[in-house]
Amino acid sequence: MWNNLTFCSVCKLAPKPTPLLLPRFLPLAHVFKRRCKGLGGSKHPAQTPQNEGLKRTSSLLPARLVSSKAKCRRYVKTYPVLDGRVLSVYRHVFEENLRNSEAVVKRYSELLELVSKGGGENAILRHTQRNKKLFVRERLKLLLDDESFLELSPLAGLNMPYGDVPAAGCLTGIGKICGVWCVFTANDATVKGGTIYPIGVKKQLRAQEIAMQNRLLSVYLVDSGGAFLPLQSELFPDKSHGGRVFYNEAIMSAMKIPQVAVVCGSCVAGGAYVPTMAEEAVIIDKIGTLFLAGPPLVKAATGEYVSPEDLGGAKLHSKVSGCSDHFASSEKEAYECVRNVISTLNYEPLPEEVTEHDGPLYSSDELLGLAPRDYRCTLPVKLILSRLLDGSRFQEFKADYGTTLVTGFGHVEGHLVGVVASNGELTHDASLKGSHFVQLCSHRSIPILFFQNTAPHAAEPTSISQAEAHSNRLKAQASMMAAVACASVPKITIVIGGCYGSESYVMCGRSFSPNFLFLWPNARVALVDSRHLTAVPQAGDSDSTDESELKHLKRRLEEESSAFYSSARLWDDGIILPQNTRKVIAQCLQIIEQQKYQVVPSYQHPVIRM
Repeated sequence: MWNNLTFCSVCKLAPKPTPLLLPRFLPLAHVFKRRCKGLGGSKHPAQTPQNEGLKRTSSLLPARLVSSKAKCRRYVKTYPVLDGRVLSVYRHVFEENLRNSEAVVKRYSELLELVSKGGGENAILRHTQRNKKLFVRERLKLLLDDESFLELSPLAGLNMPYGDVPAAGCLTGIGKICGVWCVFTANDATVKGGTIYPIGVKKQLRAQEIAMQNRLLSVYLVDSGGAFLPLQSELFPDKSHGGRVFYNEAIMSAMKIPQVAVVCGSCVAGGAYVPTMAEEAVIIDKIGTLFLAGPPLVKAATGEYVSPEDLGGAKLHSKVSGCSDHFASSEKEAYECVRNVISTLNYEPLPEEVTEHDGPLYSSDELLGLAPRDYRCTLPVKLILSRLLDGSRFQEFKADYGTTLVTGFGHVEGHLVGVVASNGELTHDASLKGSHFVQLCSHRSIPILFFQNTAPHAAEPTSISQAEAHSNRLKAQASMMAAVACASVPKITIVIGGCYGSESYVMCGRSFSPNFLFLWPNARVALVDSRHLTAVPQAGDSDSTDESELKHLKRRLEEESSAFYSSARLWDDGIILPQNTRKVIAQCLQIIEQQKYQVVPSYQHPVIRM
């Protein structure tokens, strides 16, 4: 999810005298540390060691938020401090979780390394040396400010039915340009020649959805050969297929969300509409071309040969057609031009407030042992919260009622948030408590963090009393589901364990449109847990179970429920390492907050270019 600079700054190990990490896991931690060497560290002071627990915290002064504009509204935070010590009774579970984390983090690192190479070394050489174009990640270095950015869904497109499409053939993410948070969508022409696959369309649509939901300026770096024709039935006709990208561009313009495009390669067929529907477009001489059908199709249709430059080059579109607003003689000049364009948008960057906050009192590296291998290995969720919240402080709501759901208020790098965290099966009382708390957050305009670890499929009731309790629980869950759906505040969901069945909806799953949704690499996403499947569902009244069919279904469920399978299909916004979670959440909250400083005119119509 993170570029090198961010990855390094958040993976640096905290100076803990007695870490819970197993000795065999330390070499893996040192690998991450070597990758980080010399690329920045934490700004926070050394944290209180875990083994001193609450003795040390009782004498600490509460954190204070200091704002240059609103000091009078900032008050001392005196929330209770969570006890995040991992008791000896939990040690064997911690170690089992850690062994699983070691395996999945290694797999995650291998897949990130694979997708970072785009279409492969040969494709990159062809792209950079023969075609004289910059690799997509080099383009982003020139475009974005020199600081960390959040890459979205980097594992999308792996192991699809139609083959591997690394990063879905395009990079999407959120970074700063001239101090303003922007969504970027950049085609990677080293992957399938920039051809658009169904998963690539889905990734671009998700980037636009994030831009609309959070009112973020959008920048498109277009280098696309158009749709992959053998899969046209999955790309063209439906509402959420390719044409939706252009529809969204018009809607975003009417919403006063600026869009800027750079033609930095071939823009053919559908790819040609993206820059022509943006509010401003830049085209690069010699490498940028724009046409609905290229020279080969002209030759086939008319027998006439025409060069790409004459048919749709930079000079033609800058001087004759007017499809481009700015002519750039090089890629470097083009990205400088985009930065200049963004400086004219009359956007106010986020205020650079001096915000003081404490780090958690417990090491974030220990989250690797708290990430449950499966639902049976779940430890109390407050152990996780104590490693994510400022000063490990948490103002709990209804602490003694509905204890299988933990709710309350805390801060993440100075941002006030409401927390809704799974701590067991979502019971009747827990659901009513969650519904109440979500409504409070909505009324108080406080963003909500959901930490989801929902229980596998529960056993069916076998008596009237159980059926009545089951019915009441479903009604209470429906109440919370409605509260979550209608809450008009930003929502961020982190799947820390299981994402199973209807409870995943209640905990703001993908279908409930959270602003961002991330998975830990140990997460499982499925209708039911394969370990709890005892029979194959049959049509009609048949109760017969074929053992081979059951085994096949279990194997399939096990494969299709992994975090990597989910992320490849864009059921989330990407996988994040547990120890990076606090940094990711803080950056998402900063991104969401930007829209508070925008002035939106009352009139509603798009910019009509020509």
